[in-house]
Amino acid sequence: MKIAKEFSWEMGHRLPFHNGKCKHLHGHSYKCMVELTGDPDSNGMVMDYFDVKKIIAPIIDELDHSFMVSRNDKEVIEMLDKLNSRKVVVDFESTAENICLYLLNKVKSSNIPDNVKAIKVRVFETENTYAEDEIIF
Repeated sequence: MKIAKEFSWEMGHRLPFHNGKCKHLHGHSYKCMVELTGDPDSNGMVMDYFDVKKIIAPIIDELDHSFMVSRNDKEVIEMLDKLNSRKVVVDFESTAENICLYLLNKVKSSNIPDNVKAIKVRVFETENTYAEDEIIF
């Protein structure tokens, strides 16, 4: 059985290595779908949607209206500090693929019940582009 819940947030970033427009400061209206696959419990639930939200909402709240920046991007970190702006400093470039892995690892390290056998995260950077990865236990 598979269940899923969708989350959305607004976040800025840049890809300094990129040869196109993405090297500039910009932002997206991100959306992610978190899917949990597992055996339903005695009540017929893989996991209560309320509990799914309790786990994932704080992760999304940290990202919402912030700027995701690589630890190596010293100029942007300095600028964000001067502006007293929200930031999430990470050890990777903020590609859709890396954001997907970041979220997947955060969810995986949460209090997921034992009956859950797989977690899939799909991150939409735009309306028609996404990155997806899955972990199977």
